[in-house]
Amino acid sequence: MKKFLLTFAALVAVLTVSAQSATVIIPRPLEATQAKGSYVVTPKSVISVSDDSLVRPAEIFAGYVASEAGMTLAVEKGGKKGIVLSLDSSLGKEEYTLDVTSKGVAIKGGTPQGVFYGLQSLRQMISAGAKTKKGVELQCASVKDKPLLGYRGAMLDVCRHFFTVAEVKQFIDMIAMHKMNVFHWHLTEDQGWRIEIKKYPNLVRKGSIRKQTVIGRWDSQSYDGMPYGGYYTQEEIRDVVKYASERYVEVIPEIDMPGHMVAALASYNWLGCRNEKFEVRPTWGVSEDVLCVGKESTFKFVEEVLAEVFELFPSKYIHLGGDEAPNVRWKECPHCQKRIQKEGLKDETELQSYFTRRVEKILEKHNRTLVGWDEVIHGGVNKSVTLMLWQDKNRQQVTSLGNDVILSPKLFCYMNYYQTKRPYTNKEGDLHCRTAVTLRKAYSLDPYEKLTPEQCKSIKGVQCNLWTEFVKTFERVQTKMLPRMAATAEVGWSQGEKNFDDFARRMHHLRKLYDKAGFHHYATYFYNGVDEK
Repeated sequence: MKKFLLTFAALVAVLTVSAQSATVIIPRPLEATQAKGSYVVTPKSVISVSDDSLVRPAEIFAGYVASEAGMTLAVEKGGKKGIVLSLDSSLGKEEYTLDVTSKGVAIKGGTPQGVFYGLQSLRQMISAGAKTKKGVELQCASVKDKPLLGYRGAMLDVCRHFFTVAEVKQFIDMIAMHKMNVFHWHLTEDQGWRIEIKKYPNLVRKGSIRKQTVIGRWDSQSYDGMPYGGYYTQEEIRDVVKYASERYVEVIPEIDMPGHMVAALASYNWLGCRNEKFEVRPTWGVSEDVLCVGKESTFKFVEEVLAEVFELFPSKYIHLGGDEAPNVRWKECPHCQKRIQKEGLKDETELQSYFTRRVEKILEKHNRTLVGWDEVIHGGVNKSVTLMLWQDKNRQQVTSLGNDVILSPKLFCYMNYYQTKRPYTNKEGDLHCRTAVTLRKAYSLDPYEKLTPEQCKSIKGVQCNLWTEFVKTFERVQTKMLPRMAATAEVGWSQGEKNFDDFARRMHHLRKLYDKAGFHHYATYFYNGVDEK
């Protein structure tokens, strides 16, 4: 306790000095310098935009300031006072500069997206600035900033537990606050199909509802006896995609196949290898029932489902899962065995590779890129497929194939894991596993660790994930993701050597912004868990 009090006292001293400076920003900027003097943002301050494309970012920022600082800022075109937003073609797509002088604030970006990120930094500075009778005082500073990696994402599983459109939008707000640019939306699973497909209405009529849910761990054999369901209409999905695009977040759908498809099999049993009825899976874990790859009707189904997915999501990437697809049924299935013989495949492992290649051809017709979890490499994979690595033991192998790679290793990026190494003191009620991903652990991810220069070239981004078997409410979604999402964001954005102690110092400011934005977060870190190794 004595050590903690001394640490806390030292921390307060540091915060007092730096509360108004640009050094509070998360993710840490490429360059941030302070200067003498200050500028006060008041309710009379104006957000001046030089281009029509900057009006919407300015309006969104004004909304943040209104709710978080209690000031309503007007947005005007062509002005040169107050907070001035402009474009600078010499800057990169996501690059920005931010200058606070005694006369005002100037933010320049290579694109409106870069300006938007500059506004996120200013948002943090306003939250941490000194409150005065007139408004919020900002210390004069200069920031030059751009990201390390182009892909910086967060995944939300809405299949095990469903979340409303309003909650999904809040999740996107969390992504945007941290200058992340991808929302990976996990929409289909054994436990529920959550996306409306008009060609196949039973996918939501039957596939979105499980009769009951397991109580406790997946193998408990106890169930609650209560139906559980929910899905998004196509209109709702378009609304979410538009909302995200205004915040420069790309929405990537995951339609998991050929495994994790029991909800689809329950909707249309002919998709399976065995002619039997299925029920939407009421428990967790991995099912041996997968899509039948031997039937042409399966590929027709996949193509027609994806045709509607393409209409809803303009994203470059379409995530097709590909993980945890047992081949037990394929070994027993005459259709699949005939396919293996006809195509000259070695075994069932190559059968999954055949499936992946055929589905990729469908995506190629629509100029989309297939993303899959690292299991899709089994049996061979085209170099055009982007690999999302969740098993860090495969990092050397996956990065040696010449494919683009998104890092999402579970021991750094799975936010459903415990946040502390002392689960017996953890009051969250987690049952997922005893693995801990502490804030420090999440922050310690090095995208290039033990990789050759050539392997490093394959790393295109990082992503944190939240699987929701034991996350039933959106408040829990937020407390699982925050503050660890900030750690992943800094891993993907900030260049140079990382410093966890400095990150923790800045987190004390960002947590105040979480509170102002109405985001629930795991506050234990800010009092007694921040130094847990």
